[in-house]
Amino acid sequence: MSPLKRKKLNKIRLQLDRLDNSLIKIIRKRTNLVKKVLVLKEKKSEIVDKKRIRKILRDIKNKSLKNNIDPKITNRIWKNMILAYIDFEKRNFKNK
Repeated sequence: MSPLKRKKLNKIRLQLDRLDNSLIKIIRKRTNLVKKVLVLKEKKSEIVDKKRIRKILRDIKNKSLKNNIDPKITNRIWKNMILAYIDFEKRNFKNK
């Protein structure tokens, strides 16, 4: 890679790092909201709401298409995030 391209690459990576820092703050906020939701759930069976998951994924696909983002990317991100939070809720349900 040429020095000029290396410099451009490093600049873009710095922008990605800054964006990642912003995402971490958003994930912290989302986690705090999930904790509030968990407090309201009385049964472990209430953790997974398949109808809501389908709606979320459908909405994300539509928003992705409107914003010219490959919906396969956002679908995978949201599925993984949903699964991670389901796991989080299951691990923390008994600790209520």
